[in-house]
Amino acid sequence: MYISHFGLNEYPFRLTPDTDYLYMSAVHSRAKAYMDYAIFNREGFVVITGEIGSGKTTLIKKLLSELDENVVVAKIFQTQLDEVELLQAILVEFGLNPFRARKVELLNMLNQFLIDSYLEGKQVLLIIDDAQNLSKRVLEEVTLLSGVETQKEKILHVILVGQPELNYMLESSDMEQLLQRVSLRYHVRALTLEESTEYVLHRLNVAGANGRIFQDNLFSKIHEFTRGVPRLINTLCDTVLTCAYASNKLLVDDEEFENAIKELQWGEYASKWTPDNKEYSLKDFNESENDFYNNIDGPQMNERIFNNGYKNINSLALVEISRQLKRIADSLEKKRK
Repeated sequence: MYISHFGLNEYPFRLTPDTDYLYMSAVHSRAKAYMDYAIFNREGFVVITGEIGSGKTTLIKKLLSELDENVVVAKIFQTQLDEVELLQAILVEFGLNPFRARKVELLNMLNQFLIDSYLEGKQVLLIIDDAQNLSKRVLEEVTLLSGVETQKEKILHVILVGQPELNYMLESSDMEQLLQRVSLRYHVRALTLEESTEYVLHRLNVAGANGRIFQDNLFSKIHEFTRGVPRLINTLCDTVLTCAYASNKLLVDDEEFENAIKELQWGEYASKWTPDNKEYSLKDFNESENDFYNNIDGPQMNERIFNNGYKNINSLALVEISRQLKRIADSLEKKRK
């Protein structure tokens, strides 16, 4: 629609994960490095978390595109599975036929595949995306699978990728066995204002832009309305360019930005994301990006959320509320017994 109007070669803000458009911010670069570490240092478990739309799946695709032929990969993107279905899905990814086997046979089949692959000098990698949807029983099964090892190293390397809820699952007392196997955990935070600006310009440049398309003052607005989440940035920028095309404008201005916000009906929600329309940055809040998720308990988290104006609150708050309710329910259940 607007490709030729703006002199582009293709649409720059499509929602489908595309490694050609991957913007390697500081946090994305580190997350990718941790994924590489799981493979090349033969570590057992790496956990990568991030909000919805933060670019986790694109990072996985980037990793897969760079693996050599000595790495055998099972990629699990559908995670609404029980233990047997997970085993079947993994074995299918490895090219085996597991559908008429019982669980004991499935485990034996997988263990034999892992040993054979090791003897052939191959590394075996299991990547599970949206891992927060796995039940604790299935996560325990993954823990057992990773137990196949030689005297010096793991045979199966696991990368769990998911939303912040995954961290809370891992931190529960009954997940200690799995958590002890995790060698690295990292959270992909949202983009800062500077990174959001670079992200938009990067995608435009990859798409073939030769000149300025957005007025400079719009980048702070884009960041404000999207909270620095890449997928939301794509949605907003694509709509903005469509509106500008409809108005026959080559430079996107405030009017077309406002039209896009109205089209998306984001106005009502923007005030919730950015109280008092204050300019914000995640820099101060994220002194250490993993501290928030790995080292802060419930009361501390609530205090820092409100004192630092952390905007990416919705899923985190709900998870913490669920966590506290579960503790209360568990306590009541023990009293009944």
